[in-house]
Amino acid sequence: MTTTLRPTEPLQHDPDGACHRAYEIRVNSRPVGGLVLSAHTEYGLGSIVGLRVAEPDRGRGRAAVAVLAAEEVLRGWGCRRSEGVVPSGSEAGLRLAASLGYTEDARLLRKALRGRAPGLPAGSRARPMTGTEFAAWREREHLSYAGVLREYRGLSAEQAGDLAARDLATCFPEGSPGRGQRLWVLEHEGVAVGTLWVTDRETDVYVMNVEVSEEHRGRGHGRSLLLWTESDGLAEGHRAAELNVHTRNTPALRLYESLGYRPFQHHFVKTLT
Repeated sequence: MTTTLRPTEPLQHDPDGACHRAYEIRVNSRPVGGLVLSAHTEYGLGSIVGLRVAEPDRGRGRAAVAVLAAEEVLRGWGCRRSEGVVPSGSEAGLRLAASLGYTEDARLLRKALRGRAPGLPAGSRARPMTGTEFAAWREREHLSYAGVLREYRGLSAEQAGDLAARDLATCFPEGSPGRGQRLWVLEHEGVAVGTLWVTDRETDVYVMNVEVSEEHRGRGHGRSLLLWTESDGLAEGHRAAELNVHTRNTPALRLYESLGYRPFQHHFVKTLT
């Protein structure tokens, strides 16, 4: 029997330049599952989203063949990299990703928020970022985000700068934080030592960026900023805090785990040759 992908809609184009298309997974003419392919063809980045195979057809290699067929489609779209997400606890999904040559690049960590907001250490306080601080912070954030895109997504300096500017413009229209975006400054003994950027995502507060000034690192201020994330989330009525961390960042992983964050999703990547 032959496993193939069959489009269920025309190719869709998003306002940000991305495209996506839904497919059925078929064995001969019989539908057994589905997936969605999305891509930023300008940057050569593709994603396999929502892969599912019906229960009676699992364990027969349908998913593996479907992923390989999806990679061929992405290559045809000009993608040089494929990404996918596996939910935490999906042993079959983790095995499938490894068997097809995917490497874990990052994890989405999550922590349930309950009870009272944790307090900050003596001498520390968090306050909203001022307009003057925001202008300098945004420039630093643009450079930092572009650096991440170059290192972890393989973009050129020009592509990374363009995409970073585009994403930040979405979050900060007209040069100011959009709805659901909050920026905080952590002070210790009256000195600004770090910043926190969080955003609302349905019932969760999501950490977009947490940064401690280089001269103040190694003194527990990163932990304080994450404690403030919980306070912020509880004040906004959220049920959980989430953040993304690259698996190569071992110190950050250890810090988050010590604070009770646990894997929620695993992000895998593969170079398409």
